[in-house]
Amino acid sequence: MAVDSKLLELLVCPVSKASLRYQADVDELWCRASGLAYPVRDGIPVMLESEARELTAAERETLKD
Repeated sequence: MAVDSKLLELLVCPVSKASLRYQADVDELWCRASGLAYPVRDGIPVMLESEARELTAAERETLKD
């Protein structure tokens, strides 16, 4: 289930306050600045640092585009 585009425009990383990029293939919101990935469950972003995971080096590389 995709994240609403209007919601995505409003959301920022709670750690860095930077913008997020939705990764549909893994259903997560990725933050380049903090290097964290936030899960999206049933179309609802879980914006808790305790629920986030660290992005791998390869995942971080994809955010440099």
